Amino acid sequence: MSASRRHKRAHHEEEHENEERWLVSFADMMTLLFCVFMVLFAISSVNTSKFEALQRSLQDAFSGAVLDGGRSMLNSGSNAQETQQSSVQPPLPALRPVMSFSETPSKSSAEERKKALQEEQDFQALKRRIEQLARDAGLNGKVNVTVRRRGLVIQLLTDKVFFASGDASLKPEAKRLVDKIGAVVRDERRHPVVVEGHTDSQPISGSQYPSNWELSGARAGAVIRDFIANGVLANRIQGGMYANQEPIASNSTAAGRQRNRRVEIVLSRIHTRTDTESTP
Repeated sequence: MSASRRHKRAHHEEEHENEERWLVSFADMMTLLFCVFMVLFAISSVNTSKFEALQRSLQDAFSGAVLDGGRSMLNSGSNAQETQQSSVQPPLPALRPVMSFSETPSKSSAEERKKALQEEQDFQALKRRIEQLARDAGLNGKVNVTVRRRGLVIQLLTDKVFFASGDASLKPEAKRLVDKIGAVVRDERRHPVVVEGHTDSQPISGSQYPSNWELSGARAGAVIRDFIANGVLANRIQGGMYANQEPIASNSTAAGRQRNRRVEIVLSRIHTRTDTESTP
């Protein structure tokens, strides 16, 4: 009997709770309506001082020689009569800088072409000097010097010439040539220098370097240290490690992998070339 009463009481309380649940939704609705009315009230309130400041700013912007009717349009709406009376004489001031600027590019372009031509000639002279140094050292086939769109590029094919396999220490006979190249770069003084290390796609093993990334960076760093020791300013030099990400030959052959193992020394261009050559 008592269990039956408890059951009826529990059932009665549950039904009472369900009947009052609408109060929650009603309270939420009233809260939202209150927020809406507050937003509407805030929108309806106008800050007069800020509006007047905005009006003055717009008057200054639209009352110049470009649009004479700007002031009247802002104060009293569209005014067709005053707009028709506006004059465009003398020429609009907004067009004058463009017209005067168009007279200067020919002079600056001619000057830039002259500087670019002189830079090209300087690169060609440096190319001949470095090629002669490589011939004197008996490493003519291991040093490739080219003038490209990016600048003067000196490729040192590292395979068993400048570095031992898996090593980043310059060999003594190759170091003498790097010293002489460093002296040429030091005396040139003008162009930024970028030294980049590259490897083939074969993973290295039994080396102090865990991957080709570290090996390529260490070889570039060895050349940079040699350059600085020979007087090249450190703030001219940047270094980069590229591992096997920028091959110049196929890694599927031994000859191609040999070409990909290299350090590139780049004297970056300062002036833009105006020719249409497709060299990178």
